[in-house]
Amino acid sequence: MSKEPVAGRARSLNLQPLPAIIFGSRWLQLPLYLGLIVAQGVYVIQFLKELWLLVSHATSFTEQQIMLVVLGLIDVVMISNLLVMVIVGGYETFVSRLRLEGHPDQPEWLSHVNASVLKIKLAMAIIGISSIHLLRTFIEAGSVGTDGTRYTVTGIILQTAIHTVFILSALGIAWIDRISQPPIPEKAAA
Repeated sequence: MSKEPVAGRARSLNLQPLPAIIFGSRWLQLPLYLGLIVAQGVYVIQFLKELWLLVSHATSFTEQQIMLVVLGLIDVVMISNLLVMVIVGGYETFVSRLRLEGHPDQPEWLSHVNASVLKIKLAMAIIGISSIHLLRTFIEAGSVGTDGTRYTVTGIILQTAIHTVFILSALGIAWIDRISQPPIPEKAAA
């Protein structure tokens, strides 16, 4: 093992007071990540409630009602996946290393996570969640305009526009990330 990393680590342990406070302030994010873990627990409860609704009404629900409940389950799972990405990726990127190298359950994306990769993954997850909501809206759109319905034509158009903005934003983030990266040199033919 080289002495440089150890010397660098020793140097970082002897920071001046102001840099030490600024660097240590990253730990203020810990309660935020713990709160997101609690929120994920709430989503587990929501998932179990929706699953129980589906199972207990399996013989009485129409195909459309089953599809809507299943889309709700998928929505909860996708939001939970988003929470995992934010909790694990955010903690690893902004607070401290998790030191999971070699662990059999380490997510493959965690080995190359950084703020840029995390932004793109979050944007893609948000688009997926928005897609599920939009699909539910389209399925329920057959009753648009009747009294007591949840959706109006204007509401459906606005949801579609918002979803389109999410897609354009994700494309913009990916494009900016790509142009901000230094070009990768081409490998010489062997």
